Amino acid sequence: MVNYKVADESLAEKGKEALYIAENKMPVTAKVLRDRFAKEKPLEGITIAGCLHVTKETGNLARTLKAGGAEVYLCGSNPLSTQDDVTAALVQEGINVFAWHGNTDEEFYWCIRECLKAKPNILIDDGADMIVTAHQEFEDLIKSGTIIACQEETTTGVKRFRAMEKQGKLKIPLFPVNDARCKNQFDNELGTGQGIVSAIYGMHILFAGKVCVISGYGHCSSGMALRARGLGANVVVTEVDPIKALQAKFAGYQVMPIAEALPIADIILTATGCKHVIAPTKEMFNKLKDGVILGNLGHFDIEIPTKELYEYAKWIKPIRSNVEELTFPDGKRVYLLAKGRLANLVLSEGHPSEIMDMSFALQSLMSEYIVKNKDSLKPGMLEVPTDIDDKVGFLKLKAMGVEIDTLTTEQYNYIHGYEEGT
Repeated sequence: MVNYKVADESLAEKGKEALYIAENKMPVTAKVLRDRFAKEKPLEGITIAGCLHVTKETGNLARTLKAGGAEVYLCGSNPLSTQDDVTAALVQEGINVFAWHGNTDEEFYWCIRECLKAKPNILIDDGADMIVTAHQEFEDLIKSGTIIACQEETTTGVKRFRAMEKQGKLKIPLFPVNDARCKNQFDNELGTGQGIVSAIYGMHILFAGKVCVISGYGHCSSGMALRARGLGANVVVTEVDPIKALQAKFAGYQVMPIAEALPIADIILTATGCKHVIAPTKEMFNKLKDGVILGNLGHFDIEIPTKELYEYAKWIKPIRSNVEELTFPDGKRVYLLAKGRLANLVLSEGHPSEIMDMSFALQSLMSEYIVKNKDSLKPGMLEVPTDIDDKVGFLKLKAMGVEIDTLTTEQYNYIHGYEEGT
């Protein structure tokens, strides 16, 4: 029996079309691994709960885990990122889904709790909300050993778990899949980078000649800066990390404090994993240029101070789907994308399937690894094994028809030894 709550079951056929489109662009997750999982059933008897953006790509991850024998539960990791047609299709395929576009905060956590009530053995999180809730409200799942281990797939979530570990509050083995090379060097940089098109979709704007402020210069933000410049924008980077600021400067971008950038910015895009990139003060709001577009691509809606902007605005007017015009007391207008939430997932379809293929291949293989090594895993942050990271890379290259060199025995011994010198 499938347990679920979705928006509209009649959207299933449309969802199957979306899943098919993504499947054809995800050869590693949806073909190579799924075929093997279907034969070997490495996840037989395991329940996996994922708090993820429920998109057509995530749907194909769920299909692969189910093919491997797992009972799969899904809930959304963001109230506005769920694709309702995909959830309807997944329910028809026997996947338990509690997610719909536009749920409230209360409904969001209800969905998480419904998944945790299924007593999952592996949790796959995006932003840490499910795993933190398990620690706070479902301690019996941890103490009893029901939860074997967990995975976290985004930078914001990894930061939260490092803080939990530092305070001695992380009670389960946790793999930060976000830190694997096949994830952060592609999904984060290329996927989030391409996410700037959400600003184009939202306002149908021309980037060329505009001043585009990118807040942060990590994997995600550096990708956005590169794409904005490629579209002809004059890119300004703001940072708090001196090394990342130097990287941005030497990459050819202007670097300045956010307060100096606000008056000249036509577009401001954030992806920092921090809160209040624009300070929530009248002084800072008044620095904003008339007509500026505000878009957040970080996980939570607090990078741009959404709540405070709404409170400060004299009028709030929806002008198209997921775009609002906020008129300030002095008549200045600013345009907020996606209510300050993940603009690339709300206005667009999130990261391209080709990129998510690697991220979800990692999560599939890590689920198998957790089951195989369940008796030896210790609580705390654990690195994704390099051989699994490399395997995903090799499989992706093979699927693309690309061959690379291999080390000779002599070369291997040289880079792993110390005797041979000058």
